[in-house]
Amino acid sequence: MFNRKMTGPTRLEEYSEKYKDLFLMTRRGGILEVRMHTDGGSLQFDWPVQAAYGHVWSDIGRDPENEVMILTGTGELWQTGTPEVWNTKFMDWPNRRKLEMYHESLRMIENMVHCIDIPTIGAINGTGAHWQLGTLCDITICTQDTAVFDAHYLGGVPPGDGIVLALQRILGTKKAAYYAYTGMNITAEEALDLGLVSEVLSREQLLPRAWELAELIMQTPRSTRHLTHSIVSHPWKQALAENQGLQLTHQLVDMAIDEEGIYERLMKLKERFQRRA
Repeated sequence: MFNRKMTGPTRLEEYSEKYKDLFLMTRRGGILEVRMHTDGGSLQFDWPVQAAYGHVWSDIGRDPENEVMILTGTGELWQTGTPEVWNTKFMDWPNRRKLEMYHESLRMIENMVHCIDIPTIGAINGTGAHWQLGTLCDITICTQDTAVFDAHYLGGVPPGDGIVLALQRILGTKKAAYYAYTGMNITAEEALDLGLVSEVLSREQLLPRAWELAELIMQTPRSTRHLTHSIVSHPWKQALAENQGLQLTHQLVDMAIDEEGIYERLMKLKERFQRRA
């Protein structure tokens, strides 16, 4: 017999508790705020976090009480990288874990785009890793001190995790290639000029403005909200279908034949930037 409870809607009370160590959730009037964190500070990205992303998007998308989602971070950084996750070279990982890494990397982005059928607002609260999640939202705003960049190439890794895909889709081929090769910072004002974000605000204004936009979106009928989101998110669905698997595979193939190891290069890159400073 069909068990609707097993396959049907999820409840905020359940999944907010399940993910509370990574994502703090508040819902008011159908607007769900998802705030990334680690121990009350900026989210520290690692492999369990990457796996959790795909699951949390699915649970949020299966809850019909969610009408608009705001995604933001904690503190002054969007999220931070954790070089220690690369202590073991990818080429030495068990084959099963390499395959899991491939699927988790895809779901981190694909499930956000394909599983969430409501308007989304990315409120980027500062510089940090995986900022493409903020730009995948329908509306993206950021703080004045935000800077975005892609350091994959400088760290000796092809950029296949979705950042360059976002740059290609929003900035165009030539500008995306420039930022991919150089790792140059894109300041908040430059991001506004380039179309990566729609508004630049002070830190104090960021979340109130995100809620203001969400409340504005809520003024229209449910069907209008859902179907408008379907229209505006369709280019991302196309981009993911056409390119994300290919780009990610290129990155993972290079990682699998990498003899020096990403961790060693990240440490060299860190030293290089510290000397520059």
